[in-house]
Amino acid sequence: MKRIRALECARDLRTRLSDFNLGDEAKRPAVCGDLWRISAILVVCLSAGAAHVNAQERRPEGQFDCLIQPKMVLKLGTSVPGLLNEVLVDRGDVIKKGDVVARLESGVEQAAVLLAKARAENDATVRSSIAKLEFQRRKDERSKLLRKNDAVSVAVADEAETSARVAEQDVEEAKVNFALAGLELARANEVLKLRTIRSPIDGVVVERKLGPGEYAFDQAHLLTISQIDPLLVEVFVPLSQFGKIHVGASAEVLPEAPVGGRYTARVTVVDQVFDAASGTIGVRLELPNPNYALPAGLKCRVRFSGVG
Repeated sequence: MKRIRALECARDLRTRLSDFNLGDEAKRPAVCGDLWRISAILVVCLSAGAAHVNAQERRPEGQFDCLIQPKMVLKLGTSVPGLLNEVLVDRGDVIKKGDVVARLESGVEQAAVLLAKARAENDATVRSSIAKLEFQRRKDERSKLLRKNDAVSVAVADEAETSARVAEQDVEEAKVNFALAGLELARANEVLKLRTIRSPIDGVVVERKLGPGEYAFDQAHLLTISQIDPLLVEVFVPLSQFGKIHVGASAEVLPEAPVGGRYTARVTVVDQVFDAASGTIGVRLELPNPNYALPAGLKCRVRFSGVG
């Protein structure tokens, strides 16, 4: 920015000098005033240029400005509306994937689970159908023996055989209904699980929007969670560095004070679309942060080996 300002100052100075006509006596007082203003502009231009040169000299060779950011920031919500019964976390809490962070009112859903469980555990219909089938089979066997001796009519024997077949179908239907009751129990449990909100990632709670007793719905979020292990380091390098930085390469990250230190990161993304306006390439690095020693949102400098 300082370099751009110096160039603009020089352009303004050149424009003003081109407008002078020192041979015109009527304009000499105005020209003197303009000369004073131009001298002031010249001082500003020289200061801006010197500041830019000094800044360039102070920056070590091969280092680029960067920013340390969370890998992921989630606005955690709920897929079902309802009143919040409890919120178990607050701002600054460290949570793990799968931890319960909030619960909605779930009395109706719990009752539905109990009802489905009672139906799923009741196999009386299956046992009754099996007993009836066994009886009909014995009756069919007796009818066939009696039919060989012409002791019973054909109609009676046929009726016994048909009753046995119907009893077999009744057993199959009872088993299917019993299996469906088990599926209904599983469905009721899944509906109940929707009333419990769990964290999908490891991270830190950045913000809590709602509290117990408030109404939660699918368009509002309850919490904001940031994943800071690993961290992402975003850096823009000049186009002259194209081809020198590759995915998988390592780099040294130096966070700003008061954190400081030196950390090793790995390049994960090198943009294939350049920024023509600034003449830069976007590069992303992944920085391990297992103990959450580094906070996100820090300015930093990054140094690539073999890049200058």
